[in-house]
Amino acid sequence: MAPVLALPLPRGARVRLAQGLWLLSWLLALAGGLVLLSAAHLLAQLRTLGTFLTPSCSFPALPRTALLAGATALGMGFGGAGASRASLDTTRYSTWRAVLGPLLLVGALGGGGLLGAALGLALALPAGLDTGLQEGLGSALAHYKDTEVPGHCHAKRLMDELQLRHRCCGRHGYKDWFGVQWVSSRYLDPSDQDTADRIQSNVEGLYLTDGVPFSCCNPHSPRPCLQSHLSDPYAHPLFDPRQPNLNLWPQGCHEVLLDHLQGLAGTLGSVLVFTFLLQVLVLLGLRYLQTALEGLGGVTDGEEDTQGYLLPGGLKDMLKTAWLQGGNAHRPTPAEAPPEEAPAPESLPEA
Repeated sequence: MAPVLALPLPRGARVRLAQGLWLLSWLLALAGGLVLLSAAHLLAQLRTLGTFLTPSCSFPALPRTALLAGATALGMGFGGAGASRASLDTTRYSTWRAVLGPLLLVGALGGGGLLGAALGLALALPAGLDTGLQEGLGSALAHYKDTEVPGHCHAKRLMDELQLRHRCCGRHGYKDWFGVQWVSSRYLDPSDQDTADRIQSNVEGLYLTDGVPFSCCNPHSPRPCLQSHLSDPYAHPLFDPRQPNLNLWPQGCHEVLLDHLQGLAGTLGSVLVFTFLLQVLVLLGLRYLQTALEGLGGVTDGEEDTQGYLLPGGLKDMLKTAWLQGGNAHRPTPAEAPPEEAPAPESLPEA
């Protein structure tokens, strides 16, 4: 039977194919390096921002998988460049001849699988990032005051750094701080009547204020930062809580972080798509080049015409036979079929 997707490859076509593969392989190595850099940058961002993600969020699996996919693509690019260059020299190709088959297998199953998995994660995981940030930022605000509680000692510092670095305040806005106690209990005076009234008036016994931490202040504001009594229109004559102002960061950290991380994931996904397409082209080209040279017995400078193919014809027949056998496996053979019952003889009417 004829091979699957066979192409005639005379000597001139084989040389051009090898030269094109050499260029594509180096492009694949470059794309694999870009995947590594993009995944490493996203992973470094998540190490800093991981505190504000819920532990059940699976978004960090994206850069880890992309790192493996990028390393495989980088190795495949180097291997493809070496094999395509060696295919023009008989003395060098004898070394690569035994390596090319396993290289194609690893590149197709390992590299293609990892790139496909990373690309799928890049498309699927950002959708769950919204919930992960929603719960993670809520927990960070609730533990802002716990500067002396083991496990949450750095919550205040990390939240302040987040708001100052990303120019955001609260989860969805500065009013989110009104619903949590962000002042540490060691700074509260229990003997103060106002403090005692605030704590007793709250069902959970929290000290709630209509103020925000200093990290919500915009240092570029033309006036001093107003941090307390923000819901009282008479406390600050020049401040109207109903109007946008330059005193506090207007955006919440949820929106800022969601746009930031989804942008990084989108960039990584674009690089993964480009790398995946390059790897498919390199694998197909190497397969055609390998089968064409095998038809010449591994002689790279042979003048005879040969053909490259994707799959041998015998494999196609074997798969077809297996499919037909599988379809007929549930049909009983004539020997196993139950005998048909003979029709009952008709009774003659009595005279």
